[in-house]
Amino acid sequence: MDKRKVIAAYRRGLISVQECAQILGLDNVELLGHMRESRAPRANAGKKQSVRT
Repeated sequence: MDKRKVIAAYRRGLISVQECAQILGLDNVELLGHMRESRAPRANAGKKQSVRT
């Protein structure tokens, strides 16, 4: 199963954090790292901000 789909199911509340970790074969610390990686990029990430005020 795709890691992103499992993490998305956890974020939607369909499975618990323990179930998510078990499906992915990870411990909780590793799971947190994968959750950070799977986050969608922010909308402002590509925009440049002016240094002038």
